Amino acid sequence: MKHFGKILCALLLVPCAVLARDAASKMAVPDDYRQWVFLTSSLDLNYSKAADPDQMHMLDNVFVNPESYKAFVKTGTWPDKTILVKENRMAESAGTLSKSGRFQTGVMNLEIHVKDEARFPGKWAFFVSSDGKAPGTLMPQSASCYSCHRDHAAVDTTFVQFYPTLMGIAKDKGTLSAAYLKETK
Repeated sequence: MKHFGKILCALLLVPCAVLARDAASKMAVPDDYRQWVFLTSSLDLNYSKAADPDQMHMLDNVFVNPESYKAFVKTGTWPDKTILVKENRMAESAGTLSKSGRFQTGVMNLEIHVKDEARFPGKWAFFVSSDGKAPGTLMPQSASCYSCHRDHAAVDTTFVQFYPTLMGIAKDKGTLSAAYLKETK
C-alpha cells in the first residue's frame, strides 16, 4: 500500500509539472499595453529582404511599459522586467475618403520582448501571440530573433536605432552596444 501511495503521488505531480512547463512557455498579452509609452511605428520593416511591392503591407507600433521607459530615459538602458510589445497590423491602401497612402487595420499578431534576468538565458525572451489576443508562445532560444537582436541591436538586444525618441538618449548615456557601433562605423 505504501508503494501505491508513492505511485499515486507521482502520477498526480506529472500533470502539475506539465502545466508549470506550459505556463512558463506562455505570456498573457498585457491588457493595457496600448496605454503604455509609444516608441515608434514603421511600414513594412523587414530584416531579411527588401519588401515586395505586391505583398501585403504591414504597419507596426511599438510600446513599452511606463516604468521601464522612465528608467531608460534616466540610464540609457532597460531595467529588469522591461516589456516591449510590437503590434503588427495590416496596412490598407486608400479608403473611401483617402486617395493615397496606407492606414492601419486589424492586428495580425504581437511580438513581446521581455527582460527577466533570472528567468531567461541571455536575460531576454521573445513571445509571439498569433492573433494579438491569445497568450504569446515563447520562441525557442534557437530562433533567429535572438541572434539578430544580439548582433544588431543598438541597446541591450533592442532595436533602439528604430526608436527616434530614445536613440539620442542612448548616445548621450554611452549605452550603444559594441556590435551596433561596429556595424554603423
